[in-house]
Amino acid sequence: MSGRNKNSNSLGKLGKSIFNISFYRGVVAIIASLIFWEFAARVHLPVIGMIPAPSAVAGSLSSLIFTGYYWESWYVSFERVFSGFVMAQIIGIPVGLLMGMSRKFRDLGFPILEVLRPIPPLAWVPASVIFWPTPQMSMVFVTFLGAFFTTVLNILGGVSNIDIRYIRSARSFGASNKDIFWRIVLPATLPSLCTGMTVGMGITWEVVVAAEMIASRSGLGFLTWRSYVAGDYPVIVIGMISIGIAGYISSSIIRLLSGRATPWLKII
Repeated sequence: MSGRNKNSNSLGKLGKSIFNISFYRGVVAIIASLIFWEFAARVHLPVIGMIPAPSAVAGSLSSLIFTGYYWESWYVSFERVFSGFVMAQIIGIPVGLLMGMSRKFRDLGFPILEVLRPIPPLAWVPASVIFWPTPQMSMVFVTFLGAFFTTVLNILGGVSNIDIRYIRSARSFGASNKDIFWRIVLPATLPSLCTGMTVGMGITWEVVVAAEMIASRSGLGFLTWRSYVAGDYPVIVIGMISIGIAGYISSSIIRLLSGRATPWLKII
């Protein structure tokens, strides 16, 4: 009985966390937007242009959603985004912490970082296509760049904002460098790291979609571009909405993990 009560309480808490006032406000906002969109498309308001109405988009979606190509596009784009994003965290987090903790490493690495960072990730697409053996690897590399620099810079900002008095107090009590890192530097840097991960995830989706339009024949970006070339406007809208939903799901996962990693903060 106690196990059932615990499960019911957990489900109740989950339901309350999902179906709260913010959820219903979001539903109302979406419904209102769809109504305005339908009305504007039917009366040909200049603000909506030639964008097809939601009813036309829904008609195309009802046939597209049952095709394997549509869901394969989701899978390919997600695979590219998460592969590049995870690699960016695996490499970027240690690099950022090393640059934040070591002045010598920062003096060596920061100039290189600042030279490469202003280059837009899309500018790397031609080079990545040439130097990487497969289109998949080139797409992953471009998404890696989209998240790497954001992660490193946010970690550097988090380390630099640590009050030096905390570190001095810890040293006065005999704390080692290892203790200072695990008990002061890492916890204080986690909020900045979580922010960098959230921003980086959004950038990776922007980058991968644009890269798929330029140098790929698969993914949600290519689906949208192919629909534009074919003049299939409802599918263009489906592709755009699919990209937005995919980005929202990805960012929600990062925010959920951030909330678990930093329970002392209120993650929005």
